Amino acid sequence: MEHPLVVGVDGSEPSLRAVDWAADEAAIRGVPLRLVYASLWERYEGAAPAQDLGRTSEQILADKIVDAAVQRVHRRRPDVKVEAEVTPDGPVPALVREGQDASVLVLGSRGRSGLAELLLGSVSLAVAAHADCPVIVLRGHQDNRAQPATHGRILLGVGEDTRSSAAVRFAFEEAERRGAVLEAVRAWRCPAHQTTDHPLLAGEPARLHEQRAAETLEAALNEAAAEHPSVELRRRTAEGSARNVLLDASRTADLLVVGARRPRGHFGLQLGRVAHTVLHHSACPVAVVPQRT
Repeated sequence: MEHPLVVGVDGSEPSLRAVDWAADEAAIRGVPLRLVYASLWERYEGAAPAQDLGRTSEQILADKIVDAAVQRVHRRRPDVKVEAEVTPDGPVPALVREGQDASVLVLGSRGRSGLAELLLGSVSLAVAAHADCPVIVLRGHQDNRAQPATHGRILLGVGEDTRSSAAVRFAFEEAERRGAVLEAVRAWRCPAHQTTDHPLLAGEPARLHEQRAAETLEAALNEAAAEHPSVELRRRTAEGSARNVLLDASRTADLLVVGARRPRGHFGLQLGRVAHTVLHHSACPVAVVPQRT
């Protein structure tokens, strides 16, 4: 079964940029593109529509929003098969439901509130926290272009798990499709209580934590690296908080990939602190890949 790539549309400028990006990604993957408009979107983020859509007397009609998005795909990627769905539902339940049969969900970084670029729309955050498939949230100033890549680099944040996680596999596959370099980063920190003033011992705690980070990185990547020998892999450990390290590295990446654990039977927001932070502040699009535990 061919799983489509799904993109949420609401008529806003960020969602139309998401349509552009999703069209490119669908072409790269060779899968159909499915546009989903949830008619209750305005209750979540009630925003102004894109300027080129115009207005009706009170609101933008759902069919006008969807038609504009479909035509946008045809102009950009005429080779991509596209279908559209208007659902009388809220965007979060609609998109999470769509994610059950999607290869990837793509969303704009902001809703329609018109707040600062740093702020993430409530829909994007909630869907990234609950979807069963990878969710790509567009960040940065070049977020309407998946191809050609600006930097030719996929960035992967490696967490505590020493196994080849879903996020690791996703990052390798994405790098292979794009012909991009994959930079895998593991951040480490030396706790303050482990430091010492003795000149002969001062560097030992730091070296120990750095070594452990390198070992964790190697263990997490080994299996996927063997499965994707054509991918140019760069391993890097960096001192500092994972959030700061990844945000800094995102400035020269085309996509940042992070994992999000989904404990079975657990309800509520299922995003770790790192994923939550990069979704709000990354300089490039962010892929949140769920990992069932």
